[in-house]
Amino acid sequence: MTIPQTIGFPRMHKEQGEKRVFLPRFIQFLAKRGATIYLEEEYGARSGYTFCDYQKELENIHTVSREEVLQKDIIIVLRSPTMAEFDQIRPGSILIAMLHYPTRPLRVQKLHERDIHAISLDSIVSDSNIRLVENMKAVAWNGLETAFSLLEECWPGLHQPNGKPLHALILGVGMVGKHAVEAVTKLGSLERNQQHISEDGLGIVAITIGRNLTHHPQQMERLLRQTDVLVDATQRRNAAQPVIPNAWLNWLPPHAVITDLAVDPYTLNADPPVVRGIEGIPQGNLNKYVFLPNDPDWGKTVPATIPSMARRTVVSCYSWPGIYPEACMRHYGEQLRPLLRRLLEVGYDALSLKGDFFERALYRASLKAWLTQTHDAAAG
Repeated sequence: MTIPQTIGFPRMHKEQGEKRVFLPRFIQFLAKRGATIYLEEEYGARSGYTFCDYQKELENIHTVSREEVLQKDIIIVLRSPTMAEFDQIRPGSILIAMLHYPTRPLRVQKLHERDIHAISLDSIVSDSNIRLVENMKAVAWNGLETAFSLLEECWPGLHQPNGKPLHALILGVGMVGKHAVEAVTKLGSLERNQQHISEDGLGIVAITIGRNLTHHPQQMERLLRQTDVLVDATQRRNAAQPVIPNAWLNWLPPHAVITDLAVDPYTLNADPPVVRGIEGIPQGNLNKYVFLPNDPDWGKTVPATIPSMARRTVVSCYSWPGIYPEACMRHYGEQLRPLLRRLLEVGYDALSLKGDFFERALYRASLKAWLTQTHDAAAG
């Protein structure tokens, strides 16, 4: 049994707006557990943290280059490194990140080829299949706060000229969908909703549907024609097919705002290919998450072969929780503490379904478990 001794924390360079880093208290917790910590140079600088904030008086916390960070026993970063960076990670190292195995088949293949011992944060689940590392509430509330702010530019106070309540259509009833229902009924903001109530506003009618309805075009047309806010919170069984074909967006009123909470990618070179749940909409990030219908950046994230002529305003962000970075990372840090404590005790190779609660959860999120599961599914 190989026990990891060193942990590297690389920065995320994906966009200037990405400020999320693990907070000093979390780093110090791991150092006090006996691990030697290596932070990439300037780790936390965008959020106002210095190396002294992290190190305090702990001699086992160091700052090194990115190349050195990627050579440690465990590498922890919220968002996945790039495919090219996988080549810099030492085979046998443990990579802990949001890896999204189901919708990133090329990433899975590369991790396997490089013998990287991956643990996907989004796949860490309990015995009851409940995610243990998640911020679904922030995904829903941050996305819908943005959507309703845009809609309020059309109708101050969110009072429709026709004197009727607003309508929202939420696709998906999983964890994100459940939080989206609450966020929609509160107009994306408790403060905004309270103001709306004080002005005797009519509020909003929220309709939530699942896959048993979305494949009926006539019913979908009826619903979409009265929708002011369309929310994609789907978790699809078949990522090769969109839930909403692009042509259906013509049924939405011109003022409608599409809120993309699923943020699946376009990966057309995979087999089978991965497409977006709502066909033809762009994928945003923390630098840019609002796209008007005539936005010249639309084509930068939508492949030319994907229909995208039907357009409405879209809000989409690969990392909705990152809009409020410190609150996000405090949340993740608390969820990760018991999991990393167990990983530092047993290592990667010993993870199994016969271990304790946290060991079982880590095993389910491991690349070896995912490959076994997909192999068995293909064979059966």
